Amino acid sequence: MSKDKVVREITDMDVDFSQWYTDIVKKAELIDYSNVRGCMILRPYGYAIWENIQNVVDKKFKETGHENVSMPMFIPESLLNKEKDHIEGFAPEVAWVTHGGNERLEERLCVRPTSEVLFCDHYSNIVESYKDLPKLYNQWCSVVRWEKTTRPFLRSLEFLWQEGHTIHATGEEALEETLRMLDIYGDFAENYLAIPVIKGRKTEKEKFAGAHSTYTIESLMHDGKALQAGTSHYFGDGFAKAFDIKFTDKDNTQKFVHQTSWGISTRIIGGMIMVHSDNNGLVMPPRIAPIQTIIIPIASHKEGVLEKANELKTKLIASDLRVKLDDTDKTPGWKFSEAEMKGIPVRVELGPRDIENGEAVLVRRDTREKITVKLDNIENEIKDLLETMHNDMFEKAKNHREERTYVAKNMEELTNIFKEKQGFVKGMWCESLECEEKIKDELGVSSRCMPFEQEKISDVCMCCGKPAEKMVVWAKAY
Repeated sequence: MSKDKVVREITDMDVDFSQWYTDIVKKAELIDYSNVRGCMILRPYGYAIWENIQNVVDKKFKETGHENVSMPMFIPESLLNKEKDHIEGFAPEVAWVTHGGNERLEERLCVRPTSEVLFCDHYSNIVESYKDLPKLYNQWCSVVRWEKTTRPFLRSLEFLWQEGHTIHATGEEALEETLRMLDIYGDFAENYLAIPVIKGRKTEKEKFAGAHSTYTIESLMHDGKALQAGTSHYFGDGFAKAFDIKFTDKDNTQKFVHQTSWGISTRIIGGMIMVHSDNNGLVMPPRIAPIQTIIIPIASHKEGVLEKANELKTKLIASDLRVKLDDTDKTPGWKFSEAEMKGIPVRVELGPRDIENGEAVLVRRDTREKITVKLDNIENEIKDLLETMHNDMFEKAKNHREERTYVAKNMEELTNIFKEKQGFVKGMWCESLECEEKIKDELGVSSRCMPFEQEKISDVCMCCGKPAEKMVVWAKAY
């Protein structure tokens, strides 16, 4: 199979973005479909991305005092029903276990869509005094949500994620925790995935079921749609009252704890794909790429080429680079195409003439630029190139977002923008549910967040014309 044929197997992203995305995740060997509708198999390369995400984020959690725990995957129906708003928000997506073996269960068990109630029940049993607080817990697990339509990474019946659940003595401490975790997510998205994000607060309509307030990082995909890449929720004492989570404070009085939860999932991998990749395959952010550098020998049958390639591999690994040597018997053209499909950031081409000159050719995956470097300093050249690539990818994504960010002062302007374009639209909002629902019903767009960095575009709501103080970012979303 030729290199050109491999590329032709990917649908052009500007022709059919949805099919392009599906082609990418399959051809890059990130996932395979299972025989259970809506469930995906994470193949080794896809899972390696998640492992790298997990390693980075988990370290950040532990640096801020969090501990990992593991909760059951089943929730008794009576426990789930303790917080009314919460269960109503999840009811349409809940999967139920009704039988154990051949016997019908006396009480149905929910397969966890999220674990707030499990943590609440546990906290109510272990917290007695202010000395027990705060509890800063997180778990890495899978959850199940019975979605009607699914897409790899973005929406599936079962998916991997982390969910943090913390309790605090005061609302101020809990809110501080909520925003600290949002900052960790924003930092990770920008400094590891090279994805620029907007941080802000969700509207009441869009907040998490049972939360007092929800905060989000929103990113813009190549096709102009938004992706909620991570959320952090402040619960106040609502769950604490439902589950009777009390503690004796310093003044010897009983008080309810204040709670948070926060999470990111494998959908952030889908975001990474849709922000950076192209018609030749994945473009992997260097800091999270499972393989940062691939060495491809040229004329490997000639004396000394494979030996030098192996020597180079050892040298690069010793420099803390993630390296692969492709010493298979495929043609160089095939290997180039395969490396591009998998989005490996830097390709090293090494042939007899290069070895003779003490050089190698580096090829950037993002721009496909070729650079000739000396072998004696190649590890530093690659590291510098990876840093340059990360910065360039971030700036490219940021420029794309800015080019696709518009301003609307009234419904006519908003309607005209979404008739012809896709992207983020900034507009003032009077904070009424009626206006928010009207915009969603008429244009099929949702409020993504009220950004922390507010702008006063006008003095009135773009929907009803009444006085407005809040600027909201609107978009069609995944």
